[in-house]
Amino acid sequence: MTKVLLGLLSVIMTLSAGEIYATFTVAPEQKAMLAFDASGITDRVNYDVSDSVKKGQVLASLNNRDFRASLEMAKTALKFAKKDYERQLKVQNLIDAGKFDTYAFKYENAKNEVAYAQAKYNKTFLRAPFNGVIYEKDIEIGDTVSGMMLKTVFKVQSKSKRKLILGFDQKYHQSVKVGQVFKYGVDGDSKIYEGVISKIYPFANSSNRKIKAEVKAKDFVVGLFGEGYIQIPDAK
Repeated sequence: MTKVLLGLLSVIMTLSAGEIYATFTVAPEQKAMLAFDASGITDRVNYDVSDSVKKGQVLASLNNRDFRASLEMAKTALKFAKKDYERQLKVQNLIDAGKFDTYAFKYENAKNEVAYAQAKYNKTFLRAPFNGVIYEKDIEIGDTVSGMMLKTVFKVQSKSKRKLILGFDQKYHQSVKVGQVFKYGVDGDSKIYEGVISKIYPFANSSNRKIKAEVKAKDFVVGLFGEGYIQIPDAK
């Protein structure tokens, strides 16, 4: 922690019983490690590191001509199964119930086959799970992907929404509450910030005897370190 930051913190903190010291690291509010759940050859990679993405956008795709052909075949089978079923439905009272059930079964099974083929086809596309930014990529056009050995090919995190992961001494577990104010500074930044505790983890780390808490923030670089004081208004 820089001398400048320590000096600024000392201005806003009196070291009274109503302030509890805590350190923190900056983490994204959301992050995800993405992998294909299918096998094939990568034929498109649409985004790179630092690119912003929106939920549902295709980040990369596999060569899927065989899956697409299977889907079209299933749709064709459904088309004719539906026609057969609708013809039999018109004369249902005139034919054997078992015969009618056969057509009904073929129709329902054809719908299931389409759903199955569609699901397999959809797996050839890797989509963004939320609005965010790509912070790591490990895939190129031509790479072989195996659904049996999942490999993370994209890492995505929220673009600006952050959370501070605080660590404070376990002896204050009864004093720290959700909603309390946290005044803090970030290493390398001369400004003093203020946030509110949004979550307290329900366990203490046995190795360092600290409890974690979270404070929502925005725009900080993920991985930065900082320190500050939790304000305890009712402390005596």
